[in-house]
Amino acid sequence: MDSVTHLFLGAALAGAIAPPAHRRAAMLAGAGLQSLPDIDVLPLLFADPVAEMTWHRGPTHSLLLLVPFGFLLWAWLRRRGGRVAAAPGRWLAIILACLLVHPLLDACTVYGTQLLWPLPVPPAMWATLFIIDPLLSLPLLLAVPVAAWLGMRRQARPWLVAALALNLGYLGWAAVAKLAVEREAARALAARGLADAPRFTVPMPFTTFAWRVVAMTPDGFLEGERSLVADRGPLRLRAYRSDTADLAAVAGYPAVRRLAWFNHGFMKAQQRDGRLVLTDLRMGAEPDYSFRFVVARADGDGWREVPPEALSWPWEARRRLPDLWARIWTEPVGEEGE
Repeated sequence: MDSVTHLFLGAALAGAIAPPAHRRAAMLAGAGLQSLPDIDVLPLLFADPVAEMTWHRGPTHSLLLLVPFGFLLWAWLRRRGGRVAAAPGRWLAIILACLLVHPLLDACTVYGTQLLWPLPVPPAMWATLFIIDPLLSLPLLLAVPVAAWLGMRRQARPWLVAALALNLGYLGWAAVAKLAVEREAARALAARGLADAPRFTVPMPFTTFAWRVVAMTPDGFLEGERSLVADRGPLRLRAYRSDTADLAAVAGYPAVRRLAWFNHGFMKAQQRDGRLVLTDLRMGAEPDYSFRFVVARADGDGWREVPPEALSWPWEARRRLPDLWARIWTEPVGEEGE
């Protein structure tokens, strides 16, 4: 999730748990603790673009590391005295809640969060939330300043509890919405004889009321959208090609293996100006995507591995946002793409 949501969520969690006399200090501490796992972006600034993408949300987001780190941090702070020593149980709950909720919330996006690092399992990408969701963030943005102003007064905690309850309810709604979209996707793919095709569903930008569906095919992929507000008929899917033979030819390159592990194989390959470009299909929509990497250059009849190069984000993606918003309220006309 975005950094602002993490900050305010940490403050709300800590303020709701802390004793009244500790509330303001706990809210500051909670904001910091909730943001701490994203410290991994600093060393990755000097990594190649594939490493930067696939190691973010790695070790510092691992539940297997954050739990013992939380206990060690709590024990150290308790020995120093002060608020943690005065209410050790409450502060242990604050530290663990703020540290662990961060990666669990990140796992609700499609990016990929390595919850069990160093175990070699693919990252979790539950894809129930877009990385920025105003309906998730707004209750926190309202409640945290009010609670900070109220401080020790008993009226402060209900504001925080209410915001957290709204967050939890919204997460539940997002999971239910995803299940509804996946049922429609399953029907549409079964009608095409692709019932077992690898697929994912993900919210469209800033909403859980419209979703994007992608399914892999032998020669490319299918893409469609589903509005839970406007759509009533079958899910419409459009077919796109990928240079699957070229992707297979470079599958052994370390950067390609790392990408395929990280994105669960949801990528397409394209030849562009003598370069082979791999695109992560999970973030964006055809033809505009957030992550595209050059991994090889043409060499005779084959490919030569090159250091990964990230291509800049397309401006067209930003101009399409009004159309994506309109898609929530409007069901397109026409037949399925072939």
